Amino acid sequence: MSEESIDIQRLEEAIFVKKAEGTEVNYFLYPEFEVHRNKLSSGVIQGWHAHQIVEEVITCTDGTFTVEVIENGSLISIVVEQGDVVRVKKSIHRLVNQSNTAAEFIVFRFVPTGKNQQEKIKLDKREYTKGEIAELLNR
Repeated sequence: MSEESIDIQRLEEAIFVKKAEGTEVNYFLYPEFEVHRNKLSSGVIQGWHAHQIVEEVITCTDGTFTVEVIENGSLISIVVEQGDVVRVKKSIHRLVNQSNTAAEFIVFRFVPTGKNQQEKIKLDKREYTKGEIAELLNR
């Protein structure tokens, strides 16, 4: 496929790691960002950590988990449910699964530029007419 086409990485192509605390991660690595597919089994508690440069955005796809954050000398706990999106920024945080079932989530990791890209993102879609599609398909 060409550079402008799609790129599909199959689950079996991902780098799989089961971390010591129990988090299961499938790593999909790209030059400008990473996507991680995570499973947090019941009772798993990740270690406290923060990111200096990398930004993480987490989308819960199944189950629930708790994000714990240390802020201004206090522990803040936020329950994350299916469909929620969490931006952890540079917080000191960890993920905890206090439920009886596994939680699954996708982590998008990237290095932010500090520039507001909302207009570019919003306007970056070109729609094609039926005629243009027929021409592209050589019909």
